[in-house]
Amino acid sequence: MTPNSPYTPPQSNVDPESLVTEEQIAALPVSDTWKQRFSAMHRAGGYKMPRLKELTPAERRKAFGFNFLAFFFGPIYYAIKGMWKKGLALFVVCAAAVLIAGMGLDYLGYGTVADGLRYGIAAVFAARANIDYYKKMLLDDNGWW
Repeated sequence: MTPNSPYTPPQSNVDPESLVTEEQIAALPVSDTWKQRFSAMHRAGGYKMPRLKELTPAERRKAFGFNFLAFFFGPIYYAIKGMWKKGLALFVVCAAAVLIAGMGLDYLGYGTVADGLRYGIAAVFAARANIDYYKKMLLDDNGWW
């Protein structure tokens, strides 16, 4: 049995995702397109989307879509949406990973493959943008700090 430390913060059993309602989504100051995306994500079980397969194909595309603006503009798109810290951190982490992998592939003689890794950064932003914006608007989670 481990002793309880009086200095540890109390743990909550309430999942913030369970507090989100359709009325809260409808009241957000975002466009109707974003409200539809957020509603589809909510029906899929939140940002982790455990019930994604229960949705219709059209709802799946809304819930887990590829964000083309985030693909082309990446950190700038995140900054415009008010998630500049997360966008900057995501860019630095992805750029470092691509740089290290690119140098390794260049060393092994796969320079053309290394050139294609740059598109991976854009793909990460495009895949994460909708989920991160959902977390910012509905769960008040605006990044890692």
